[in-house]
Amino acid sequence: RDWRLPNRRELRSIISHGQSKPALPAGHPFTDVFLGWYWTSTTSALAPAYAWYVHLEGARMFYGGKEQRYLAWPVRGSSRHIPRTGQTECFNIRGEVIECAGTGQDPDISAGQPWPVPRFSRQGREITDHLTGLIWLDPGESAGRAVTWQQALDTVQQLKVDSEWRLPNINELESLVDASSHSPALPEGHPFTGLMDGYWSSTTSFFEPDWAYVLYLKKGAVGVGYKPGLEFYTWPVRSLNSR
Repeated sequence: RDWRLPNRRELRSIISHGQSKPALPAGHPFTDVFLGWYWTSTTSALAPAYAWYVHLEGARMFYGGKEQRYLAWPVRGSSRHIPRTGQTECFNIRGEVIECAGTGQDPDISAGQPWPVPRFSRQGREITDHLTGLIWLDPGESAGRAVTWQQALDTVQQLKVDSEWRLPNINELESLVDASSHSPALPEGHPFTGLMDGYWSSTTSFFEPDWAYVLYLKKGAVGVGYKPGLEFYTWPVRSLNSR
């Protein structure tokens, strides 16, 4: 009796980026998985008449009009490992704010682990995310030009002279997103500067290996970019205690 629609982070948590058709871990026990879009309970902050959905063919995440017809994958329970999305308001199909109680929308449930306060702290050009323990190089301190995927990897390799910087995987990039915000889709009061719209991840698309996953920071979407294209930017990260 406690089944509900998963929020965007809960649905993405079952995704494997090493598989496609469906993008689920090898040997998974699920049956009749449709290779299409599955709804989440999380509204798009940029376009509140739309809600986030995940594509099970190749693991992209975007948003669609709430009046459109896609699939539902019910979930129940709670996780000690998945953070909350950050969304705090509920919206109807016209994008109007409504009371959350009884809607089953993301903020009605508030599933996931709460965020620490403060979420971020800064030391010089390095910003620590106390939710994940990751340390990010402030984008305003790094090369501010669009590069190919290989150039992004090479840029981070050059930074390893003073720290173990690396290109984040797509889940690390998505962990920064606050689903209540857009332009950028980051928590209110974040300390990052020099932000651009799209950032490369180190994660190759298993569905299309000449493409890699990217985070669209204005929307908070998880998409893909053509590796030789000069469209996206570099956002180095390192793990806590890595020097």
